[in-house]
Amino acid sequence: MNRISTVAAVSVMISASVLPANATAIDIASTFPEDMIFLGDGLKSFKESLEAISAGETTVNIHGAGELVPALEVLNGVSTGAVSAGYDWVGYWGGTIPVANLIGSLPFGPPPEVLAEWIWEGGGLEIVQKAYDPHNIKFLPCVIVPAEPAGWFRKEINTVEDLQGLRFRIGGLAGRALTKVGVSPQLIPGGEVFVALERGRIDAAEFSLPTIDVTLQLQTAADYYYFPGWHQPSSINSITFNKGFWDGLTELEQTQITAACRSSFLWTMTSAVQQQAETLSQLEEGGTQIKRFPDEVLAALRTATDEVIAEERANDPIFDEAYQSLTAHIDSRARWNELQSLD
Repeated sequence: MNRISTVAAVSVMISASVLPANATAIDIASTFPEDMIFLGDGLKSFKESLEAISAGETTVNIHGAGELVPALEVLNGVSTGAVSAGYDWVGYWGGTIPVANLIGSLPFGPPPEVLAEWIWEGGGLEIVQKAYDPHNIKFLPCVIVPAEPAGWFRKEINTVEDLQGLRFRIGGLAGRALTKVGVSPQLIPGGEVFVALERGRIDAAEFSLPTIDVTLQLQTAADYYYFPGWHQPSSINSITFNKGFWDGLTELEQTQITAACRSSFLWTMTSAVQQQAETLSQLEEGGTQIKRFPDEVLAALRTATDEVIAEERANDPIFDEAYQSLTAHIDSRARWNELQSLD
């Protein structure tokens, strides 16, 4: 699939056939394997767009998880300058930067288009950047992921009691909410999820979209695939830059990077959902049982989520500011949506 925007494609046609001698090279350490479908493709889309927009004067070298630093050390690597840039699911850093939980996996939160509006044009980016400043990091939201399934389970979930005692690969605010109903959340990098689930070290796991989950072979490690994605109705992956590296770029280079980021953001927003229905059909044909959580379970998870959000707002002023801003943005759309409704 061609991931280069129209503007970028025009830039390619006028670019030189060889890279300029003064080209700026950006090494990006990813939290994901380089070849991971969609998540890896989002970073490749950024690379293609930036190299095209800049007419080859800025190049990107992608390093998969573990090549430069361990997957869950990317943030620290960027902060210290051990690597100039990183690519991540922002929810990995919720323990260090609480507002990362809000844009990485806000349970029962907004759909992708609403989160996109807020982060780019509703003041969200400026609020989030304040949380990254103390870590010497420039933050850019470059990939958006739509609602994911609730996860893979080795047993059926019919009541809230069925959740109790489960070791569940999940992080962020959802993980904290699940502790309130007796679950033990586990934060495990994507490349290690299959082994942990298949060998019974965990009882359940959520990772990403069906097309991505099947590449990890999670369907061979658990029989039950649950919906809806209450834990992550939308989420953002970011490209982060060491502030010293970022400040050393020219204003034009910074503008081109931001434009490439918005291009990859749009590509992921318009490319993720189409393949999911076909993948679900293939999973069912292979014996996977696709189910929805009972209303009783969803109600308990919503109550637990409300408690966690209230705790987080009380503990972190930037999280509170972001939550209020996002909520106000959602509320401001309510009348417009109501007037435009065709139901």
